[in-house]
Amino acid sequence: MSIGETLARERERAGLTITQVSLRTRIRESVVRGMEHDDFTACGGNFYARGHIRSVARVIGIDPEPLVQQFDEAHGGAPQPASATASVFEADQQVPLRGRRSPNWTAAMAVALVLVIGYGVFQVLSRGGGEHHTAQQVAGTPVGAGTAAPDPTPASPTPSATPHKGVQIKLKARRSTWVQVRGDKGRPLFAGVVQEGDSKHWSAHKVIRIVVGDGGGVRLTVNGQDIGKAGKTGRVVTLKFTPSDPKPEDAGSA
Repeated sequence: MSIGETLARERERAGLTITQVSLRTRIRESVVRGMEHDDFTACGGNFYARGHIRSVARVIGIDPEPLVQQFDEAHGGAPQPASATASVFEADQQVPLRGRRSPNWTAAMAVALVLVIGYGVFQVLSRGGGEHHTAQQVAGTPVGAGTAAPDPTPASPTPSATPHKGVQIKLKARRSTWVQVRGDKGRPLFAGVVQEGDSKHWSAHKVIRIVVGDGGGVRLTVNGQDIGKAGKTGRVVTLKFTPSDPKPEDAGSA
C-alpha cells in the first residue's frame, strides 16, 4: 500500500475529513489531498514532505516513521545530516526577516558618551584652581597663598553593553507545528513536531538556525529578549540568530 493510500485509509478510519486534518496540521487542504494521491510536489521539497507526513500521521493517530522510511526509499534515501537543509538555510541571505538589520548604534553611542564625559573632566581639571578661588572670594573667605584647590573627582566612564555569551533560544509552542534547529557548523539540535504548550531551549556559541513549519505557531525568546511570533501564520519561516541578536529595533516585535 502506498503512502497516500495509507494516509487516506487511516484518516477515514479516524473519522476525520481533509478539512479537519488541514486545520489541525496547518497544512493546506490541496496539499493534504495531493499527499493522499502520492503527489508530494506541492510540499515544496523532500524535506518539507517528510515534515508534512509526520504531522498528518500524528493527527490521524499512526506512527509516522514507517511512512517516512517508505518515502525515503522512494526518493533516494534519507538526507545526510551535514547537508540535509543546506538549500533551506541559503534563504537566510535572501529573507530580510531577522538576518539583516540596521547597524547597532548602541555601542557607538556608548563610546561617544565616554568621550564627552572624558572631555568634560579634562576641562574641569585644567581650570579647576581658578574656579575654586573665585568661589571662595565670593563667599568672603580669605584665600591662602599656599592653599591648593581640591581635585575634582573624575566621572566614571559609562560601561559599554556586555555582549551575550553565545546564543540562547527559547521556544514556546502556541499550536502544533514541526521545527528544525541547527547550531554551530550545522550541528543538529532538534528536529520534530512541537505540540501546543511545549517549551524548548537551545544554545550555541556562534549561530542558531531555525526552520518553523508555521511561523505563527511559536513564540521565540532570543538571548533573553521576547521577540514574539517567529513569522506569519501558516507560513514556513527560516531564521538565523547570533550572539548580537536581537537588535534594539526588533525588541517586542510580534
